[in-house]
Amino acid sequence: MVDRGGGPTAADRFSWACPECHGPLDSLSVFCKRCSKCSQDYVYRNGIWRFLMPERDQYFRRFVEDYEAIRKAEGRGLSDAAYYRALPFEDLTLEHSASWRIRAASYRMLVKEVIGEDMARHSENARILDLGAGNCWLSNRLSAKGLDVAAIDLSINIRDGLGAHIHYDEDFVPVQADFNALPFDRGQFQLAIFNASFHYAVNFERALNEVKRVLQDDGQVVILDSPLYHDESSGQAMLREQQESFLRLYGCRSNALPSQGFLTYQRLEELARAMGIKWRMAWPNYGLSWALRPWKARVLGKREPARFALIIGRKE
Repeated sequence: MVDRGGGPTAADRFSWACPECHGPLDSLSVFCKRCSKCSQDYVYRNGIWRFLMPERDQYFRRFVEDYEAIRKAEGRGLSDAAYYRALPFEDLTLEHSASWRIRAASYRMLVKEVIGEDMARHSENARILDLGAGNCWLSNRLSAKGLDVAAIDLSINIRDGLGAHIHYDEDFVPVQADFNALPFDRGQFQLAIFNASFHYAVNFERALNEVKRVLQDDGQVVILDSPLYHDESSGQAMLREQQESFLRLYGCRSNALPSQGFLTYQRLEELARAMGIKWRMAWPNYGLSWALRPWKARVLGKREPARFALIIGRKE
């Protein structure tokens, strides 16, 4: 295992700004940046740039602790670098193969619909945000394609958070930050990907506003692997089921933050009007059994199951 993360000087490929005031940062050293207006230092430690203000770190602490405890209990992650490098196409733990098959299909669709077509027309080393990067599998894959990637997450643990960057050879930049307060100057990214993370946002409009700030005028935002419903009551039922299951199995509901939890088609339309974003959808092929889930639910009188689309947005 090699401590990669691009090294501290990899930060030079991005234009940084204070996540609180969006003002310029002074480089005190290759390991530290300072916002003179906020009197706040942001440091590089263990291969990760730390851009959470102390009060934001405290705000997220319970959510991160619950999330990491559940993921650990679920058996997420290994100490073997081969596990991480095989993702999303193979789960060497064999514990979550079904969910990784979904992630793999979504990734293939992302490459087909967005990366392959649109990134080619940009200059080499186009800049991409991986929002909710988790163990950095997507950052690793996109970096291997020659793209400059900033991996954003709150969790920094070594098994299932940004600390897992040590298992990869690709040169991306892990950043601990809130995607509502990104530590970047405006208008520099070609693509921002909410990597199975958009539904964790407390406020969708605020999250999209912050992404729009750092995107180029012709940039795109992708919502990847967030649950989508026709009927809001189905989404609410899913959240109740999930929280009750977590409480029973792990002793916490994992609802320390009042996150939205899911999307509906109506909510997407509202966001399009309010945010000036035009959406298009691409549908990965998850197999026949997955495709039959809505039909089975209707026959059995159960709630509508979630769908997972590749939701691609451009600023209008």
